[in-house]
Amino acid sequence: MARIVLATFGSLGDLHPVLALACELHRRGHRVEVATVSLYREKIAALGLVFHPLRPELMVVDPAIVRAIMDGPRGSERLLRRIMFPAVRDMYADLARLIAGADLLVTSELVYAAPLLAAQGRVRWASFALAPLSYFSLHDPPIVPVAFGAGWLRQLPPRGVLTLLALARLTSHGWWRPLRRLRHDLGLPPGGNPLFEGKFSPLLDLALFSPAFARPQPDWPASTTQCGFCFHDEDSTAPALPLPIEQFLAAGAEPVVFTLGSAAVYAAGDFYPESIRAALALGRRALLLVGQNPPPPDLPPDVMAWDYLPYARIFPRAAALVHQGGIGTTAQALRAGRPMLVVPWAHDQPDNASRTVRLGVARTIARSRYRSGRVARELAVLLKEPAIVTRANAIAARLAAENGPHLACDAIERALTSRTPAAPPRAPSSPSTS
Repeated sequence: MARIVLATFGSLGDLHPVLALACELHRRGHRVEVATVSLYREKIAALGLVFHPLRPELMVVDPAIVRAIMDGPRGSERLLRRIMFPAVRDMYADLARLIAGADLLVTSELVYAAPLLAAQGRVRWASFALAPLSYFSLHDPPIVPVAFGAGWLRQLPPRGVLTLLALARLTSHGWWRPLRRLRHDLGLPPGGNPLFEGKFSPLLDLALFSPAFARPQPDWPASTTQCGFCFHDEDSTAPALPLPIEQFLAAGAEPVVFTLGSAAVYAAGDFYPESIRAALALGRRALLLVGQNPPPPDLPPDVMAWDYLPYARIFPRAAALVHQGGIGTTAQALRAGRPMLVVPWAHDQPDNASRTVRLGVARTIARSRYRSGRVARELAVLLKEPAIVTRANAIAARLAAENGPHLACDAIERALTSRTPAAPPRAPSSPSTS
């Protein structure tokens, strides 16, 4: 069978879909290797998969880094300009070593070295996107994290969206200078802005989100196959949640679950104190997933704090969910069929929040306005409107009928046998070390 390398960066929301693909490919008999940051070495090895370290070491558990890259309108620029693009030469070197003998390289869009290796003819390459924002469709304009809000983007005609995208290309041109230099050293043409062009493989691109969340658009790449969400359920063989959690859940009504995922939780600010006050104002029980933050002191009896719980196990047992809008968290919330209040931090989160609101299963609050009174009012609407629960359950039923990993791996196997290479073969080059 084939040797397939999957590469990604980011939080658990970025890793788990890759693990879902890796496990399904492994089940089908392929040799699967995962390249990512060393933070996830043990998690990957525990699944019987080969792990490879991949630079840069994007440490989404470092509060200083998380505060910088989760800073609303400036977060994406900081992530790309300060961390990802300056390390693209190291990323290229790591990937060039591990793809020797590989039949296919499958990467997220942050793996900016992958298109270069494919352009050199050194590996067959497939790409994937986890959220609709990645496609910047003129027919389905995304909500981008800008300081002055961007909901009005959806009211613009395609010509207006094109103008703004052109401005975004111009503004971000300086960010990817290290990539242009590497391409020059490899004898490759400068290429287009990697935030917009060249990040989708012409061989195969996988849209790993459900059409129930975002429908396919006519201006997506011709190579794109929409597969649905790819869920990796941790501890799927465990009989129950931790005993204290089971006891808390059994002691009263379903709680409101408050979480900031696995990255934004390190830049929580006042999220948890305000959440507690909102739950008390509503007279609702609350479960706080606080990561490595210390639990708030003097918790009332109807409020419990825990570090981390598998979302697939805890979300269906909530009355409502309050979260940051990361694509992994959002997908699990949709899957659970629970109403949600979304508080976007950065990156794709404002767009994900807007989509859940348009689906009629959520409300949203700007991070700067997350105060207990506002939170309590929004949750009260979500909790007493039966139509919201009905719509949430209908979407959950649609997701239950999908099998994202199966469809994605079918597409990957077709790409393995396709006679169309990702790029014409050419002699490999090595970048200079300057």
